[in-house]
Parts: sequence; structure tokens; C-alpha cells
Amino acid sequence: MGEYIPPSAFYTFDPIINDPIDLIEPILSSIGGDHKELKKITPTSSEINALEEGKESPYDHATTLFLTSLDWNKGEGTPMPLDNGIARDRIGRFPSDSGNAIEYILEFTKEKKGEENFHELLIKLTNGLSPENLGEEGFNKGFAGMELLGWLNYEDVKTLLISMQSGKWSIRSTETIDGGVRDSLRHLLTLLKAADRRKCGIMMRKHQ
Repeated sequence: MGEYIPPSAFYTFDPIINDPIDLIEPILSSIGGDHKELKKITPTSSEINALEEGKESPYDHATTLFLTSLDWNKGEGTPMPLDNGIARDRIGRFPSDSGNAIEYILEFTKEKKGEENFHELLIKLTNGLSPENLGEEGFNKGFAGMELLGWLNYEDVKTLLISMQSGKWSIRSTETIDGGVRDSLRHLLTLLKAADRRKCGIMMRKHQ
């Protein structure tokens, strides 16, 4: 009998209305019991508004970030997906070892002279919440296996759209999956255009 090979991780791209970088200090204060600023930023969140002033938050850093940054449907329900079609599924589980299409794009593309945003923003999307990039611990991994990878705010979304369509990058000849980069970029473009229409950002999550 062959060795069991677990399926690769699945990735989702959620719409966000609050820039995580603006939430870091309010979340750190909330963890310690000062919830005033966080409540001002997220007045429609029942979980955040239920926090009692002077008492430490029961939520960890990543869970609080998730609760306060996403574009929740009517303030409470599951966020309306950026895409309900094939793009969400195809970019969600890419046929590489890690399943991470953004990492694959980074590995097998190179920027041309004058391009400064393409790789930088892709790194922010797939690794921006790591302690190494964010400069703070605990915002990438939370309760029940939650794993937040990175994000783009609305301005980043617009900038990356321009970079992707500028032609100031190329695909490396060493690409291992024929058409993998172009396929991934096509689906990412669909998500970014949806975010641009909604005037929101994107958060990338990993699911095992």
C-alpha cells in the first residue's frame, strides 16, 4: 500500500475594509483591556462591542485582526466573496507542493527595469503578516488553526493591477508547470478587479 499523501493547503482571498496596519496598535491595546479605539474602528462588530473596558480581550491577535478587518456582510454575516466563479477555486488550490499560487508567481517571474511594485506587493499579499515582515508577533496565527498570510489595502490593489498589466515583468524559463504563471495571474486579476470595483482590499488565508 502506498504512503498516504495529504492534500495541499487551500487558500482564500477575503475582502477587507480596514487596513490591518491601522489595526495593530488598537488590537495591542485591546488585548490588554483598552478597547476604545478598536470599537471606534469597528462599530458594527458585536464581538468587539461586547468587550468590557478594563478586562483583557478573550481573542488572540490574529482572531481580532480577522474580526476587525474583513468586510462582513451587513456587519455580521459571512463576507460576500470577491468571486463566485472558477477564479476563486483555481487560485485557491494551485497544483504545486504548497498549493500557494502567489508563491509560485514570485518564484517563476522576474521584474524588468523600472518595476518596483510587482514582487513587493505579491510578497505583502502572501507573507505580509509574518513576524519578519510585520515586525509584530502573533498576527498571522490564531485560534483553531487560523492562519493569516498577508494583505493588500485598496491602494495596493490598484497599484498591483497596474503592475500586472504593465508588462514590466517576465516569466522565467525554468517554470515547472506549463502556463502556471499566466493561469494564476489571470485568476488573481479577476479577484483584484472585483476588489477594485468594491473599493476594498484583500486578505490571504491558508487552510489545512
